Amino acid sequence: MKKPIGDASDLQAINRRRDVRRKTIPALAQAGPVSVWMILFVTIPMLFIIYISFMSRSAFGDVVYEFSSESYTTLLDVTYFKVILKSLQVAVVTTVSCLLLGYPFAYYIARKPPETASRLITLLMIPFWTNSLMRLNAWMLLFQTNGPVNNTLISLGILSEPAKFIYTDGLVLLGLITNMLPFAVLPLYSSIEKLQKSLLEASSDLGATPVQTFLKVTLPLTFPGIFSAIILTFIPALGTYTVTDMLGGGKVLYIGNIIKNQFGVIRNWPLGAALSVLLLVITALLIFTYTRFSKIDDLEVL
Repeated sequence: MKKPIGDASDLQAINRRRDVRRKTIPALAQAGPVSVWMILFVTIPMLFIIYISFMSRSAFGDVVYEFSSESYTTLLDVTYFKVILKSLQVAVVTTVSCLLLGYPFAYYIARKPPETASRLITLLMIPFWTNSLMRLNAWMLLFQTNGPVNNTLISLGILSEPAKFIYTDGLVLLGLITNMLPFAVLPLYSSIEKLQKSLLEASSDLGATPVQTFLKVTLPLTFPGIFSAIILTFIPALGTYTVTDMLGGGKVLYIGNIIKNQFGVIRNWPLGAALSVLLLVITALLIFTYTRFSKIDDLEVL
């Protein structure tokens, strides 16, 4: 027997469909432009880079659209392998240094009142309101042969003659650390600031020393911020080339410099694309690890 047209269940179904439409249309209106932007300016260029990496190069530097794995074979060459290994080492050292310097600073900021904390965060970000070339040139002026650093060390008797600081791996590493430090401090601060003081007080009441409280309470609870800081520091440190170009003077080469040279100077686009794909794979692995960690962390909290 058919239900009458005005049945209450039919009206409820109509209302549910109307509510779904009302919720779906605004969501699509918000997500639509973002999705189009991501597809046009992120997904398609990435797919094109992957496609180019499997092509070959002509004698005049043009891309020959014939399948070839030569670019990936070239990455196994000793010269490129050393550059890749060196880049990974420098990125790791930069990341660890930023964590060691940034964690105490972030902890100090997080323990301050909100107004003071906001001022300290502003002071941390002020250098990034200036042009990056100005900051890098400032390092060059400070560490040049007759610069303030060398003159001070000589006047103190630490050095007998000026040391060579510029165009060295050490100065490049210093530039990377100072450039990446805010990217480590901000997620660390966000994670530490959310810590409940009652947990720390409970640990102390149970007889734990400050070191034990830090290792067994503070550090595990702030690990999501630590991992975020690792991602935000390691990936840019691995692929950047402006710092190495300026402070390394073209004598210190990392992956970012090789990619820039392959696309701009040597015009070996397939090889440059293959190196870019390598960076994408490393980035994807880090993000995958982070998502896995987040799921495990959620389960532990539950």
